[in-house]
Amino acid sequence: MKNASPITIGIDLGGTRIKAIAIDASGTVLQELYTPTNDGDDKVWKQAVQTTVHDLCKQFDQGTVPVGLSAPGLPNADNSAIAFMPGRMQGLEHFNWSAFLDQPTFVLNDAVAAMMGEAKFGAAKYKKNVVMLTLGTGVGGAILINGQPYQGQFSKAGHIGHMVIEPGGEPDVTGMPGSLEECIGNCTIEKRTKGKYTSTAALLDDHRNGDEYATEVWLRSVQHLALGLASISNILSPELIVLGGGIAQAGDALFIPLQRYMDQYEWQPGGSKTPIVKAVYGDMAGAMGAAAFAMQRSSS
Repeated sequence: MKNASPITIGIDLGGTRIKAIAIDASGTVLQELYTPTNDGDDKVWKQAVQTTVHDLCKQFDQGTVPVGLSAPGLPNADNSAIAFMPGRMQGLEHFNWSAFLDQPTFVLNDAVAAMMGEAKFGAAKYKKNVVMLTLGTGVGGAILINGQPYQGQFSKAGHIGHMVIEPGGEPDVTGMPGSLEECIGNCTIEKRTKGKYTSTAALLDDHRNGDEYATEVWLRSVQHLALGLASISNILSPELIVLGGGIAQAGDALFIPLQRYMDQYEWQPGGSKTPIVKAVYGDMAGAMGAAAFAMQRSSS
């Protein structure tokens, strides 16, 4: 398959899989590829990324191609590498992807990547000031200001999951007590339900079937999420809040009570409400956003 028009490649480097896409200037996905990460050996997953980029360039008959790479951790100031990712993905920190891939490569945090995909082509298209949360194992976040990702000092801006909701709660991985991530992330569901549930999906099934305990736990989790989102609305006053990740797939079970709690907590002068919408992109959100970021950076 050949394509004379320029492409941009997006890579989402996760602990389990490497997801890759090639898109054209309009955001149309031309190709998707999945490869196991094999996190235990950095030579293996680095080679897998290199091979994937090489194959896509060859497939579309391209020489120099902008590459966006989404990864866990905090990128450095010029988005050339992940500067801080302790505990996993050994070999990722400070690795120079542009030199390794022999392509201009722009590296960003995975939650920021998901937001960039939504801002460029998805639920936040044509919006300039947006906040996105990814609700899954943990709670990730990203902020868009004037159409640009706000990364802040040390590139740690947007870690909304570490906002304190319950000051007396247990500390999360950053040491913050009772954080939003602790209150709704799937990583704490067993602890929050005293061992009854091992996944939010199972909790939601019982909630939908009318189980009183499941409903109590779920609604308390949604209430905590609303407290966090109302705080974000009052501080940043974004045009839109986008919710992605597995928990956002709960649909009405999430969005209906969430809006009810937002009406209770959010400051709504003159009846103005911050719209809260579901993300468009699912499994390929990180790769899509990485490609969007690379497209933006390479053209600036």
